[in-house]
Amino acid sequence: MNLFIKKLFFIGIVIATFLGTYSLLIEPYSLTTTKYRINIPSLSGLKIIFASDFHIGPYFFEQWRLQKIITAINRKNADIVILGGDYVKGHRKDSSMSIDNIAASLSKIKSQSGIFAVLGNHDSYYDKDEVKGSLLAHGINVLDNENKRISIGDKFLYIAGVSDYYTDKPDIHAALKNTRKPTILVTHSPDVLPQTPKVDLVLAGHTHGGQIVIPFIGAPLVPSDYGNRYRYGLIRENGNSLIITQGLGTSLLPIRFNCRPEIIIIEIQ
Repeated sequence: MNLFIKKLFFIGIVIATFLGTYSLLIEPYSLTTTKYRINIPSLSGLKIIFASDFHIGPYFFEQWRLQKIITAINRKNADIVILGGDYVKGHRKDSSMSIDNIAASLSKIKSQSGIFAVLGNHDSYYDKDEVKGSLLAHGINVLDNENKRISIGDKFLYIAGVSDYYTDKPDIHAALKNTRKPTILVTHSPDVLPQTPKVDLVLAGHTHGGQIVIPFIGAPLVPSDYGNRYRYGLIRENGNSLIITQGLGTSLLPIRFNCRPEIIIIEIQ
């Protein structure tokens, strides 16, 4: 019996070591793409890339991770690239790569009609004005309770963006002012959805999909006032379609499990 218990203990140690190594060193640095097909007839044929929650740290391998993400985005030949906030990492500047370096790298993203971004809670912890200024200086459109009209050939759309739900004052009505269909609303946190009037599509990040998802149990922690209601994926509610990405980086714990970093591809049909 003692030998059996020792074997079980040894097997448990091996499994725990494997899972710990995988969650810390492998899955956070992997990358997957998830494709959605959304019906907006007037924009049929358009391809949109959505990426969020980069959380780029100060270490040399983080530049490699960022370049890997940018290369993957550029291979998709998107008409529009939308970024969902949290470009920096942590609550202090010394826990992140400088925003100027991050913005310079993000400006290498290729898009037929430009790059459009909102800010997240970590961007406010770092310094909202500095993050916004660096992104703008590198040619990235920052939508801070405002919108832009974009023309693509004979098509047009409005992209509206709101300020962060937790650290700022999101004003959906200001963001949507003077817009008309088709309109895409971008928000860092999905928690604005209950207050959002009907638009063609809502894009959000922030939750990281839970970051750790235990099989048959789910995500123990989802940073949302609504718990698992807005954890991840395509959600249809009150006439709106909301896509929530699992994001690209990590927060709190530098691990991911069963919740890989992802880039969202949206094909309009």
